[in-house]
Amino acid sequence: MARTHLEMDAGVAWITLDDGKVNAMSPGMLGEIASHLDTAEKSSAVAVIRGREGIFSAGFDMPTLSAGRDAAVSMVRDGALLVQRLLSYPHPVVTACTGHAFPMGAFLMLCADSRFGVEGPYKIGMNETAIGLTVPKFALALAHARLTRHGFARIAAATLFSPEGARNVGYLDHVVTTDALDTLVRAEATRLAALDASSFTETKARMNRPTLDAIAKAIDEELAEAA
Repeated sequence: MARTHLEMDAGVAWITLDDGKVNAMSPGMLGEIASHLDTAEKSSAVAVIRGREGIFSAGFDMPTLSAGRDAAVSMVRDGALLVQRLLSYPHPVVTACTGHAFPMGAFLMLCADSRFGVEGPYKIGMNETAIGLTVPKFALALAHARLTRHGFARIAAATLFSPEGARNVGYLDHVVTTDALDTLVRAEATRLAALDASSFTETKARMNRPTLDAIAKAIDEELAEAA
C-alpha cells in the first residue's frame, strides 16, 4: 500500500505524504520518499515534500519503535540516511508543512532549502523526551546546524512550537494561509529552479558538508553503541 505519491510537473517533483492517518515515518514511508528523490534527481527536479491536511508527519512509527531493538535501530538508521539524502540532494528541496510536525517530520523540514508552514493551531518540534525517547545523535547534529540557539536549547524540554514560533527558531522560513500554500510553494519552486544549477549545487554542498560529516559520525557512534 502506497503511503506517498509522486507527481512530476514542469521540473518540480511533488512528493505528497499521505498514509491516511498521521503520516508516521515507517520503514515503508521512508523508503518511498527516498525512491521518489531518486526519480526526481534523474530529472534534475526541485523536490517538494508536503503532508496531508492537518498533518505533515507525526514522526517515527511508534509500533516499529516498540517492536524490539533491531527493528527500532533499523528504522532510525533509515531516517538518518534519508536526512543525509536530503542534505546532499543536488537540487533545491522545499517542504510544505500542512499541520503538525513531530520527529521525524521535523527532521525532514530541517533538511530543506526552503520551508513553508500553514497558520493554525498546530505544533512543530522535537518532543522525544516527553514520550520516553532519547533524541538521536544524528538529529541533534542536524538541529544544531539549523535551529537557533534558543530552539536547540529547548529540545531536551520537548518544547513544541506554534507555526509562528517554529519560524522564529528555525523550523520554518514562511508561515502562510492554507489556501495560499500551494501557490506560494509553486512560486518558490519556480524561483529556485531558475537559479544557476551548478552554482546552487556546489554552494549547497559546501554549506552542508560540515553537517553531513557530523551526522555521519553520529550514525557510526549510535550503531556502535547499539551493537
